[in-house]
Amino acid sequence: MQLPIYQLDAFADAVFAGNPAAVCPLESWPADSLMQAIAAENNLAETAFFVPAPAGAGQNYDIRWFTPTVEVALCGHATLASAAVAFRHLGFAGDTIRFHAQGGDLVAHRRGETIALDLPAWRSESVPVPESLGIALGAVPQACRRGNYLVAVFDTASDVAALTPDMAALAALDTPGVVATAPGADGVDFVSRFFAPRLGVPEDPVTGSAHCLLVPYWADRLGRTALAARQLSPRGGALECHHAGERIVIAGRVVEYLRGTISV
Repeated sequence: MQLPIYQLDAFADAVFAGNPAAVCPLESWPADSLMQAIAAENNLAETAFFVPAPAGAGQNYDIRWFTPTVEVALCGHATLASAAVAFRHLGFAGDTIRFHAQGGDLVAHRRGETIALDLPAWRSESVPVPESLGIALGAVPQACRRGNYLVAVFDTASDVAALTPDMAALAALDTPGVVATAPGADGVDFVSRFFAPRLGVPEDPVTGSAHCLLVPYWADRLGRTALAARQLSPRGGALECHHAGERIVIAGRVVEYLRGTISV
């Protein structure tokens, strides 16, 4: 069997930055075990697979995402990369793509050099800082919030950049991932890092789903709906963010690294 594959860097202005994602546009779904094996072989944070949606469904494509070890419910950067493949290589007409996923519909809009992705806004609540969180991160945050992930809030961007977490200890926490965040500077409203060793992703370079939590939190804290964000992973990545009530919009550039064929 021959399957097409693309690898793209999302939320990046050039290759070797942002978050790399593999994308496989298909005509029909292969076995789940094959998609998981391909994702493990790619060894990227996520591999996205998408197929044409049924006629009359109201969406353009059905999409799924796999880390090297598990299928996940939402992946922003790999959806951004999938939209780029559809726009650039599949002859998609128009500037809006609707993806259907198990967790709900996602919409990607082409905006000149960037692609904007409409995602759900996830709320979090303040909780006491668990002692185990400070131990796992190697530094105690000044506040903690719990939502789809655990959010560790620090005072400064340098605090977040300096973290040297214990991945085994993070994987033992009762959460699929930990977001570390702090106010930004020099035109950046907030910064973050994201760790998900429990999902087979020790540190994710740029994480769309983490911003489903971060954008509502920082919009409320800063009193603004338009925000500039930066993820402080070694590769780094920039996101343009907008809070729109029950939804958020994150936008960035996508740069193609490779295209090829999988033989399985």
